[in-house]
Amino acid sequence: QVQLRESGGGLGQPGGSLRLSCAAPSGYHMGWFRQAPGKKREFVAAIGRSGGTLYYADSVKGRFTISRDNAKNTVSLQMNSLKPEDTAVYYCAAGSGLLLTAVDRGYDYWGQGTQVTVSS
Repeated sequence: QVQLRESGGGLGQPGGSLRLSCAAPSGYHMGWFRQAPGKKREFVAAIGRSGGTLYYADSVKGRFTISRDNAKNTVSLQMNSLKPEDTAVYYCAAGSGLLLTAVDRGYDYWGQGTQVTVSS
């Protein structure tokens, strides 16, 4: 059983930065999703097994960067230029499928989530 746990959430200021991390089991592609109050869970970013393929939601492109360190089995989400609309619970997910995907049903394991609040 793969267990994922996010870290690094908290309070950020508009225009500021936060960095999320998650244990990334080897052999899985990894994704970050988020869910704001009253909204459906949405895709944020994903990275392939080797780190060579990256996907981003349009809403975070140019502001967020996903990366992984396979030697340390971690995946990170660097969030810059934060906006109040980035406020959400952020989830790390691991998928065993053949193809990297932005669809949440393509992921087999999920973390418990970490709260990110962007406010001045």
